[in-house]
Formats: sequence, C-alpha cells, structure tokens
Amino acid sequence: MAAQESTPSPAGPDPQDRAGLHVALVMDGNGRWAKRRGLPRTLGHQAGVEALKRIVQACPDLGIRWLTVFGFSTENWSRPVAEVAELMALPQRYFRSDLPRLEREGVRVRVVGREQGLSRELLGICREAEARTAHNKRLFLTVAFNYGGQADIADAARKFAEDVAAGRAHPGDLDEATFARYLSTAELPPPDLIVRPSGEQRLSNFVLWEAAYAEFVFQDVLWPDYGPEHLRAAIAEYHTRDRRYGAVVADDVLAAG
Repeated sequence: MAAQESTPSPAGPDPQDRAGLHVALVMDGNGRWAKRRGLPRTLGHQAGVEALKRIVQACPDLGIRWLTVFGFSTENWSRPVAEVAELMALPQRYFRSDLPRLEREGVRVRVVGREQGLSRELLGICREAEARTAHNKRLFLTVAFNYGGQADIADAARKFAEDVAAGRAHPGDLDEATFARYLSTAELPPPDLIVRPSGEQRLSNFVLWEAAYAEFVFQDVLWPDYGPEHLRAAIAEYHTRDRRYGAVVADDVLAAG
C-alpha cells in the first residue's frame, strides 16, 4: 500500500488538463446477491471479484482513465469475523489471479487506506501490485481498502498538524488545495462520476472530500451482476448532466432577473 507519510503528496493532475473520466464505484450488494441464491455471503464476495475483473477490462473502451473502487470500509470491521476474513482475502485473490494481466495491459494499481489491522501478507501483495504496475499509464486503478472518507480527512488533518509542529508548515498555509494534498487520494483528479449499484442511494463514507462536484448515478443492480453495459449506461447518464461547478451561465442570470 502507499506509504503513510507526514508530508503531503504531490498535487494531483489538473482536472482540466487530462483525457478520460475518473469514475468512483461503490462495489455493493455481494451479500444480498448470495442471500437471494441461498448461498453463503463469502460466495457473494467472490462473485464480486469477478465483476471487478469485468469492469477493469472494460474501462479503457468506455473512456475511463481513472477507476477508484471501494473494497473494504473502516466500518466493515464490525461484520462477523468469518466475513471479515473473507473480505481480507479478496485483494489477495484478485491480485494473484489478475496481476500479470494488469501489468501487461497497462493498468497501474494503487491501494489507499489505513494499514492498521491488515496482515503482513496482504500488505505485501498490495505493495507488489503497486511496484509491478508503477510504470503503467493506460488505466489508473485505485482500490480503497480499510478506507473511510472521514478517517482519511482525520488522517490528513493529523499529518498537517504534525508538519506544523515540526516547522514544515504554518497554519496560515492551509487552504483547500493544500489540504487535498494530504489526502490518500492526492495523486488522483477529483472523480467526475460516482456510481453506486445495489439500489442504495448514499455515499457510505466514500471519497467525502473528493465528491464535492462529482455527479452521482445510482443503479438497481447488485454488484456481482454488474457488467460493462451497466457502467456504459451510467456514463451515458453522466453525459446528460450540465456540470457548472457552482457557476451559472449568463442566460440563467438574466432569466432570474
């Protein structure tokens, strides 16, 4: 996983100076998918890994250059022990089966989130995936694992406070752009589109800071059934939106007057 440093990461790419979309996905519905079929929840999570493989392969053809997926939340530790163990095994299963293909097909992997509580084996395979794909640029795949938006904001605030205490920063330095460089997602542009399948309509503590001007699409399909056609539909919906980033066009101002 990416090192947890007390200094800010370099500023991410200029969102106005890039080609391709940044899509953030909440991979939700594995347990319900399994329950409807009378299967253990663990099999639902395994089916969810297959859905991730399909989506990663489809991204370049759909105009996506950055894909950020929510794999394990800081709140998921409260689930039954057996399910947590299965969730912990998913990144290992995914990278062991797909890392050669990711490396070969130009996918750069990055894992963000807290390292506390994760096994040495899991951390090792995440770091191996990052190292082996570090040269790739076709698709930037970020896996948010043991991650929470509030936790990431708290960690960023702590890092800035440590820099102030060490004399590396001054309280007056802090603004939105500076703070964003302390987040684990600092190397990414803000997401253009946040997609949540499964029928739920909430963020669930995912990319809270980064979502300020993202568009949201909620889809009534469980994650293990998710495929490129669903993502294509979400992107089509995104392209119908009028993104003004807080501004208004002159005609709207005149009409309001």
